[in-house]
Amino acid sequence: MTKKRLRDLGIKIGDFATGPNNAITDVPGVLVGQTTLITDTPFTARTGVTAIFPRKDVHKDFAFAGFHSFNGIGEMTGLPFLEETGYLTSPVLLTNTHQVGMAYDAIVRYGDKTYGGFSYKLPVVGETYDGWLNELKAFPLTQDHVVAALESAHDGAVEEGNTGGGTGMICYEFKGGTGTASRQVKVFEETYTVGVLVQANHGDRADLRVDGVPVGREIGPDMVPLPWPAAPESSSILIVIATDAPLLPNQCKRLAQRGTIGQGRTGGFGLDGSGDLFLAFSTGNHYFPAEEQLKSIKMVPSFNMDPLVKATVEAVEEAILNVLVAAGTMTGYQGHTAHALPHGELLKVMERYRPQTL
Repeated sequence: MTKKRLRDLGIKIGDFATGPNNAITDVPGVLVGQTTLITDTPFTARTGVTAIFPRKDVHKDFAFAGFHSFNGIGEMTGLPFLEETGYLTSPVLLTNTHQVGMAYDAIVRYGDKTYGGFSYKLPVVGETYDGWLNELKAFPLTQDHVVAALESAHDGAVEEGNTGGGTGMICYEFKGGTGTASRQVKVFEETYTVGVLVQANHGDRADLRVDGVPVGREIGPDMVPLPWPAAPESSSILIVIATDAPLLPNQCKRLAQRGTIGQGRTGGFGLDGSGDLFLAFSTGNHYFPAEEQLKSIKMVPSFNMDPLVKATVEAVEEAILNVLVAAGTMTGYQGHTAHALPHGELLKVMERYRPQTL
C-alpha cells in the first residue's frame, strides 16, 4: 500500500513548487539507498541504514559541503575533514547511535574494495537514538546492511516513515523516521532544486505545529498515547540538504544554518539534550582532485541566495511533516509502542484552524 504524504492530505507548505518526486533525489544525480531491519528473533530490531550519494562517482568528483550544529548532543563523523577541505568524498550514512563505528568501518572497507585509493576515507556518518523501540545493546546491524544500503541507492521516489536509519525513531512523541521534500527556485533565470532528507527523532508533542497550527496540543495524550511514561532527556534530528545550485562551502554552511528555521517551524527548539545536526552539499561544481590544474568554479553570489534560503526552510519543514504522515504505529523492544499521527484527527484540527485552506 502506498504511504500517504502531507500533500496527499491536502496540506501544502510554502510557496515554491516541488520537484517531480518532492524528494532529495529531485536534485540531479543525488541517490538514496536504505536498509530496513525489523525482526523479533533472536533480538528485537527496529533499525536500519540510509545512504545518500551527492552523485554516484562522488569518490572522484567531490561535492562542496558545509555543516551546522544547532545543538551538538549527537554524532556525525568526518566533520574536521569537511570543515578543513570544504567537500564530501563519499556518500553520507545515517543510522542508530550505537552503530556509527560499524557503519564507518563498513563504508571505508566498501570504498577500498570497490574503488581503491583514497575512496570513501573519512566519511560522514550520523546517528539518532532508537533505543526505545530497537534493542540497541544487541547491535543488530552488520556491515552487510550498510553495503546493501549503498548498493540499493537510486533516484526517483524515496520511501519514508519507518525506513532506513529512521526505522525506530520517534518524532514529537508520534512515530518518527525518514522523510524528504524538495523545492525548485529560479536564480538569474536558471532553475535550481533544493532537496532535503531528514531522520527525525526529536520534539515534544505539545510543541508540534503543522503550517503554524498547534496540532500537538490538539492531539494530546488523551487521544493518542505517548510512547513513554516520562519523556527522555535527549532527542535528535539529522537533516541533509542538497542542491544543484553552484555554491561554495561557506555558502553550503549558510544553507545548513537556515535549515534550523524549517525545524523550528514544526516546533523544534534545539533543546539542551538534543542532537540537531545539519549538513548541506552542492553538486553545482565538479571537483576532480586528480586533475593537477587550476579549477574553474561557479557560484551563486551570496546576495542572490535568498530564494535558496527560503526553499531550504520550506523543504525542511515539509520533510519533517512527511515523516509524521508516512510513519506507521510501531511496537518494538520490551513492548514499547510509538503511535502514528492519525490522519483523520490531523485534518480535523487543520479544518478547525484553517477551514479555507482544505
